[in-house]
This record gives sequence, C-alpha cells and structure tokens, in this order.
Amino acid sequence: MLRKIIKIDEEKCNGCGACAAACHEGAIGMVGGKAKLLRDDYCDGLGDCLPVCPTGAITFEEREAAAYDESAVLENKKKKEAIHGGCPGSRLRQMKRQPGQVSDRPEKPISQLGQWPCQLKLVPVNAPYFENAKLLIAADCTAFAYANLHQEFMKGKITLIGCPKLDSVDYSEKLTEIIQGNNIQSVTIVRMEVPCCGGLELAAKKALQASGKFIPWQVVTISVDGDILD
Repeated sequence: MLRKIIKIDEEKCNGCGACAAACHEGAIGMVGGKAKLLRDDYCDGLGDCLPVCPTGAITFEEREAAAYDESAVLENKKKKEAIHGGCPGSRLRQMKRQPGQVSDRPEKPISQLGQWPCQLKLVPVNAPYFENAKLLIAADCTAFAYANLHQEFMKGKITLIGCPKLDSVDYSEKLTEIIQGNNIQSVTIVRMEVPCCGGLELAAKKALQASGKFIPWQVVTISVDGDILD
C-alpha cells in the first residue's frame, strides 16, 4: 500500500540512538552504528522519532510499504521482554538511605538519590516511592552547578530531573498525575538562573494548581557560578 513512513538519511545519522529509544514500536534499530528502519510494518507513521533526532536525519516519505501491524509489534515487544526482562534502565528501584549514614571514605560523599529512575520522562506516575514523599523537581544542570545538591536538597526526598529545553515536552501533565495520585508532602523546585529553566518552574506550578491540593512548595534558583540566588 502507498502510505507515509519514515526515512533515515545514514549520511546525517550520528549513531546516537535517540530515535531507537523514542520508537515505542521497535521499528528502528542500530545497525553498524547507524539508525535503520528494521521493518515497515512496525512503523506507525506517527513520527515520535523525528523530534529527538539531533541531526535531522529522519524525515517522512510516501512510498509503497507494508501496512502497520499492531499485533506484530506487540508480539515483538513480548519476545524482547521475555529475553531481556524489559529495559534495565527503567526498572524501579528504591534505595534505603540511613539518616545518619556516613561514607567509610571521607573523600567519597554518600549519594542521596532515593530511587531509580530519576528522569521525569521515565518515572511511572504510580511508583510506590511517591507515597508520602517529599518531592524534589530539579533541572538537569543543577547537579553540576551546585556542588552540595545531594546533602542540601536531595537528602530525604524523591528526586525528579528534567530539562524543558532539551526534552521539548510539557512536564505539567505528568507532574499533575504524580501529585494527584499520591500523598505528596512537599515540593521543592531547584532550577538554574537561565531563562529556559523557567519552563520547569512553570510546569511544577501548573501541576500544583491543577492537582487541587494545598502542598507546601518552594523554588530555589542556582546561578551558573554555583550560588543560591533565592
């Protein structure tokens, strides 16, 4: 049949694999260090892979192609899960941190990350670690700009990180689901001083308002020099 389907320019492809990760149908794979459309009938033509490609290597074309086969896609997913047990990077983990725990090596501080995954795009909205949690919503760059983020902000909290500029998504909907569906005790937003970080703050505020709950919250802004501005 004649239909719209993705086309990958191997010359432009830098092999980052972002498109393969974004393709929920498994239509794209990495072959020889380049992204490749593995099967026409796995591609639904919606193009979730297009916006994540950093080089613009993926476009749409209209050509003769097998029709999208949802049953084949689902069967392929089941086979992958049976072999790999799902994506290891997305498996839920909750770390048991002791309040008074200290490192056996003074030069090596103790991590205060309380759960995995921590990327806002990856966390399930009903994860058990959200119940009665103090929530930290932090911009990606804050961990690198502010040296003591673990002790001052992450300790005792569930940490969610994201970058509204790079992810190009509206976090507010997912944050609303998390806050509405769980007994969140407080929300702390840690952002950078740069304007694009305002998207993270706005999304958190929208989510708090949309949730209909009265939850204590605060915003902390970090400078690019690593200082707390407010």
